Amino acid sequence: MKYPVTFVRENMVYEAEEGMTVLEVERKAGLTPDAPCGGNGKCGKCRVLIDGILLAACQVLVRGALCVDTGGGKEGTDQILTEGVGRRVTLDPGELPEDVERPFLAAVDLGSTSVVAYLLDGKTGATLAVRSMMNPQRQYGADVVMRASYAMEHGAEALSSCIRRLVSEMIRELARECGGSQEDVVRIVMVGNSCMHHLFLEIPVDSLVLAPYEPKVKDAVSCSAQELGILAYPQARICWLPNIGGFVGADTVGCILATHMEEREKMTLMIDIGTNGEMVLGNRKTGLMACSTAAGPAFEGAKISCGMRGSTGAIDHVHLDGADHPVFHVIGEGEPIGVCGSGLLDAASCLLKCGVIDESGQMKDDWYFTKNVSLIQQDIRELQLAKAAIAAGIRILCAKKGIMVGDIEEVLLAGAFGNYLDPESACDIGMLPEELRGRIIPVGNAAGEGARIAALNQGEYERSRVLAREVEFVELAREADFQDIYVDELEFPEQK
Repeated sequence: MKYPVTFVRENMVYEAEEGMTVLEVERKAGLTPDAPCGGNGKCGKCRVLIDGILLAACQVLVRGALCVDTGGGKEGTDQILTEGVGRRVTLDPGELPEDVERPFLAAVDLGSTSVVAYLLDGKTGATLAVRSMMNPQRQYGADVVMRASYAMEHGAEALSSCIRRLVSEMIRELARECGGSQEDVVRIVMVGNSCMHHLFLEIPVDSLVLAPYEPKVKDAVSCSAQELGILAYPQARICWLPNIGGFVGADTVGCILATHMEEREKMTLMIDIGTNGEMVLGNRKTGLMACSTAAGPAFEGAKISCGMRGSTGAIDHVHLDGADHPVFHVIGEGEPIGVCGSGLLDAASCLLKCGVIDESGQMKDDWYFTKNVSLIQQDIRELQLAKAAIAAGIRILCAKKGIMVGDIEEVLLAGAFGNYLDPESACDIGMLPEELRGRIIPVGNAAGEGARIAALNQGEYERSRVLAREVEFVELAREADFQDIYVDELEFPEQK
């Protein structure tokens, strides 16, 4: 038996099989619902309005005709970071086809949460246009492990096709914006973590989440755009930067390219914080060492009771006023509807200083920003798990390098979360060790910048292959003392 499900905002009707969840119907209808828990009824982020009632779409079964408002309780426009460190690079794109009057190059940063695409002039190297969108794979889970598990159980086709379709659409729109067509795009360079890489190329992901926890493909990949369903110049190639190991992928290699880490004199730590915390430590003399630590999706707003991404309506910063009372700022300046990652860090820092939270993470009472937006005990526990993973990864890398944390001279924070967070709050709660206070530099979307560099200069693309092979990869799960350090880092620092 089939029943019509009407999506009022999209002005469309889908004939759904009886017994399907509304979340499944949204996916089948080609929508991109937000489901950080993958539809397991745990996060409450897939809420929709049905008959004026807010309900979790993954928990509502189709038993008759339904009218669904997918905008119920949702946040507004997302803030997606597109700019990087702006490193200068000589234009040397390699041979360009003679039958294209105005050849375009494209660079794509395929993140777990968001996708950023850049259109470049193949003859001048100028960045012509930038477009950013949310990753449609989020409907299958907030983090890469959940998406990998879905792919292993149901096959990767759904995850692969939705992201390829989005990339193709973004490139088409960019080309149109610049007065051309997608057939003028002669090469596409891509970066992303190992799981995003495998899902895009439809490479089995089992080795990432099961022993040996390694990518099946590490080296740079060049393949036909046409064969992957990406509309571009008929002979256009998609070129992926190489992976390093585990979940340290092409995006980290892009960050290294953008920041020239391998040539820095100072002992440098680079961290790209998201659902995974990829980090690289080293300098020109010692070489580079990398690891990935599972921070979980708390920094993206998942598993937080009033959590959301950094978009309109999110509390993004909190500070103490003269009376030591937390005062908050809202993206878009309106009424808050949730708290994003940077706001969560600030709030925890303020509540620690106020004594609302003690060093163990115990809250005296739930904290209310407004009647409808609050932090509860479970939120603080989720934050502790995430911040401890980052801190433990830093300490393990330092131990493996044979240095003290205080020997790190500069910390490069890459990615959207790293760009928007307050470094002081990160140190206050112990996510970044106290020794690093005052040494932290945001470097924007360094992964996307690395993709642009590799698109503009063929020599840089080839150099990325050498860099990836030379980085020493550390699998934290195999380090005997990782668990002990992780447990130690769960507590918040002693308040002075």
